[in-house]
Amino acid sequence: MSASERKGLGIGRFRLHPKFLPPLVITLILIGAHWTAGVLRGYEAVAIAIVAALVTDLVVGRALLGERRGLNSAYISGISVSILLRSPVLWPFAVGSILSILSKYVLRVRGRHIWNPSNFGICVLLFFVPWAVAPLSVQWGNDLIPMAVIWTVGIFTIWKAGRAHVTLTYLAAFIVFAFVRSLITGHTFQAELAPLTGPMYQLFALFMVTDPKTTVSTRSGRIVVVILVAAVEMVLRLMEVVYAPFYALFLVGPAAMIWEEWRSGRRAAVSEGAAPERAPLSRTSPA
Repeated sequence: MSASERKGLGIGRFRLHPKFLPPLVITLILIGAHWTAGVLRGYEAVAIAIVAALVTDLVVGRALLGERRGLNSAYISGISVSILLRSPVLWPFAVGSILSILSKYVLRVRGRHIWNPSNFGICVLLFFVPWAVAPLSVQWGNDLIPMAVIWTVGIFTIWKAGRAHVTLTYLAAFIVFAFVRSLITGHTFQAELAPLTGPMYQLFALFMVTDPKTTVSTRSGRIVVVILVAAVEMVLRLMEVVYAPFYALFLVGPAAMIWEEWRSGRRAAVSEGAAPERAPLSRTSPA
């Protein structure tokens, strides 16, 4: 049994490979959110978003890279779009998924995509067609059991992936900034803290800010970046920007990725240019 398989979730011989844990958890969020709060636009919207993401990933991956890619990421993007978007029509679910997947292949810096795919697709729709879409804003209400289950399983999943520190740091920062906002606005601390009980924030904190492909490479860097995301979100909330968390990640995440790639390029250039040429031995030098 490989090391990755031993890290999987399971009992006895049956083990779920770690790469399938995020899709499983996000599916549980969808089921729990809909059964307890009726958050979905409809099952047809879910199907359209997922199929659009999978097909786009297959077609574009083959056309641009000439190889078949794993579809876990595409599935997560599609199901995220289906949960996080609200619309009276169905086309935004397809367009949101298509934009999400295209961003992985088109918007790259040194071969790395810099936007979280579903965050990119959702932000583009919210900015350009606000008359047709809105983000999920339904709370879990007073039923804490589904929320506790999802948070527990979700944090366990990202702990397996080595990203629990990102979510926990974001939660701590959000709580601190919620207290600051309550002092500034005069709202109760509980009111400022309430968004954490919603499925939107569960997806955001568990999957968007922790995406391995669109987060910086160092642990300390990820901690700093996610605190900046929470800080920018606070500023946007104080400016009464409705879609503050999505826009905060849209702004901070790619900027951090570009900064890291720029610094990596500079270090590589300095390293290559700093290697001195070996001087010839002088006549008096020992052989």
